[in-house]
Amino acid sequence: MLLHAKNIEKTYLTGGKSLKVLDSVNIVIEKGQMLAIAGPSGAGKSTLLHILGGLEFPTRGCVNFDGVDIYKLVDRERSLLRNKRIGFVFQFFNLLSEFTAIENIALPALLNTKSTDSKKEIFIKARELLKAVGLTRRSDHRPSQLSGGEAQRVAIARALINDPDIVFCDEPTGNLDSENTDTVLDILRGLNKKKKQAFLMVTHNQALAKFADRVILIRDGMIKSVHST
Repeated sequence: MLLHAKNIEKTYLTGGKSLKVLDSVNIVIEKGQMLAIAGPSGAGKSTLLHILGGLEFPTRGCVNFDGVDIYKLVDRERSLLRNKRIGFVFQFFNLLSEFTAIENIALPALLNTKSTDSKKEIFIKARELLKAVGLTRRSDHRPSQLSGGEAQRVAIARALINDPDIVFCDEPTGNLDSENTDTVLDILRGLNKKKKQAFLMVTHNQALAKFADRVILIRDGMIKSVHST
């Protein structure tokens, strides 16, 4: 078992009133598994992903990552865990505009204080990842010079640079057309099979969930069903 979230609840206080967006959510993710969390907009999917990835504290419950409760770690320890063992791919790419594609990919490894790789080795690996997502010729292009599909593929490569155990993808195809959506999903599935890393994809489009081994349907902050594809 790679990740086990137990009895996750999340409540926000707005205008003096409490709003519960997650209610007693339990999830298990195994190593190498490809999992999808599907459901309508506002169901609590992204909030759950942020909690599972160590980005946002739950109101109640715990997230055990490889046997460690990540919310009992101090901020620095949790940040190190995210940098080395967790990758993130977001809907809006979040690439740094002043850096080239290859530099964006290499950046998490360059910031990894635990890495023993030299700068040269990091850029060699970044180029290998750029090749894996089919963008070798785009290495020196900045984000403004890339299409949406290309930018998302760079974001995927960046998420993999530190060889994470799991990659969290928040609506990774939400801003893409159907052709680029298929390309990105094929890349994610291929990387999952090749590298044996776990992938968790959050999407409001249940049709995309067919790429996963297991689909969790969430609605109104609660898990409604779990099924294998």
